[in-house]
Amino acid sequence: MKLRGYLLGILSAVSYGLIPIFILPIKQAHFSVDVTLFYRFFFSALMVGGYLLYSKESFKVNKKEAFILAVLGTCYALSSEFLFLGYDLLTPGIASTVLFIYPVIVALILFFIYKEKLTKLSVASLLLAFAGVIVLCLKGNSLEINFAGLGIVMLSSLFYALYIIIVNKSNLKVSGFKLSFYSMLFTSLFFMVKTNVSGESLAIPSLSIFTNFLIFAFLTTVISSLCLVYAIKYIGSTPTAILGALEPVVAVLVSVLMFHEKFTANLSIGITLILLGVTLNVIGGRKTITHA
Repeated sequence: MKLRGYLLGILSAVSYGLIPIFILPIKQAHFSVDVTLFYRFFFSALMVGGYLLYSKESFKVNKKEAFILAVLGTCYALSSEFLFLGYDLLTPGIASTVLFIYPVIVALILFFIYKEKLTKLSVASLLLAFAGVIVLCLKGNSLEINFAGLGIVMLSSLFYALYIIIVNKSNLKVSGFKLSFYSMLFTSLFFMVKTNVSGESLAIPSLSIFTNFLIFAFLTTVISSLCLVYAIKYIGSTPTAILGALEPVVAVLVSVLMFHEKFTANLSIGITLILLGVTLNVIGGRKTITHA
């Protein structure tokens, strides 16, 4: 069972790290990212909803749960929105790695708002992670930091940290699959409203793009979420969260091998520092998950 859990944890992280494969060609073709994200989460919600039907789990939630799930969907949507904006400003590999400091932001919010103690290990992890972020955002060999890109992706990381804290502190009495279903559903509604306000069409122009949306949703969202739930069940949340360190590594490899992003010394050092910092933070006992 443990081997299965580790394999599922790896598969969850790897599948989530494949996002640049689908997003970059869409951005390069100047196709709407909002429409893409709507279909990613809408199709994902349909697939997870199908799983809930298959497992005969009820979709019923009360008003309080519906409100919390709507807030979670909004946080997840904003996290996705800022991440893909960050792809343009910092490159996908760097943006995906900066996003991964969300467990550190969770620790800081718990410290400042919920007055939870920071251990020496947690403080060391904070310093390592932030040093990694600074190194990643340096422009070339200069000390000039890309503040716009850093700020955008840090917002993405912040909203994901808020998502995790709300999940942990709201005492939602719903299963992981029902949580994923409603998070995806409300996230898709966010992007549907956004495209309607901006006057964009939700029409899918071709069968190939429709197929790409389905594969995008299935691989990077559904498979990742299902594997995550079962990995936590078999090996626990801490090992699963540590395996989540593969997410930015995969995203960087995809960006370097497929989209010719330069693998610079800054990228190498920054990734190493952030992964060390986040791993220390997880080992230090912070409750975290990898993604929804």
